[in-house]
Amino acid sequence: MKYLVDTHTHTIASTHAYSTLQEYIAMAKHKGVKLFATTDHGPDMADAPHFWHFVNLRVLPRVVDGVGILRGIEANIKNEVGEIDFFGDYLEELDIVLAGFHEPVFAPSNKEIHTAAMINCINSGHVDIITHPGNPAYPIDIDAVAKAAAENNVALEINNSSFLVSRKGSEHNCIAIAKAVKEAGGLLVMGSDSHVAYSLGDFTLAEQIVEQAEFPLDRLLNRSPEALLAFLSSRGHGSLDEYSVLLEDSN
Repeated sequence: MKYLVDTHTHTIASTHAYSTLQEYIAMAKHKGVKLFATTDHGPDMADAPHFWHFVNLRVLPRVVDGVGILRGIEANIKNEVGEIDFFGDYLEELDIVLAGFHEPVFAPSNKEIHTAAMINCINSGHVDIITHPGNPAYPIDIDAVAKAAAENNVALEINNSSFLVSRKGSEHNCIAIAKAVKEAGGLLVMGSDSHVAYSLGDFTLAEQIVEQAEFPLDRLLNRSPEALLAFLSSRGHGSLDEYSVLLEDSN
């Protein structure tokens, strides 16, 4: 199956990434990716863009040359309470909100603290997708997190980059997460976590995890632009009508 949606990408606004937004759009056009989210790191990361970067995403057109661009963030989970580094009414300006653990913001602690932080973040209602929950540096109670995510209509990510260049050793956890989410009746999404445009839409290894877990594809958000947009709408995100042209093109 060809997946036309990528929810997790980084541009040169996060200075450890290497492509511009325009380069991502061109690559999406080249690869046939219909919809992707630009999700640079939240401002508490040392090399992240300023808070205003995310506020000013409203200047971006939502569709360029037949490619949809979701205005998003990969926020940082900051503490055991589950707070993130983007807040208040500004969250309503974004089309999609991702959040995860990153060592420079939340140092690894223990399974109980990681689990509480992730579940509290899920319960906050502020976050649509939890990124790379299978990171072995942050062990969690997988069943409890999957249950909380399903109950709150939050998707858990299978992060393709975790099997290539970062968070090595994630495979076992990710298979367990996919199976737990399946059992809990929740949602999965595959994210490339692309830091250069060439890897946009690359889910090669994440797909293997989904297949091994025999995860139902009707609960995989990458399956179509319609599926992701319906999910975001169910999460209370407005201003999605401009993407309707993508749905017309896919019919």
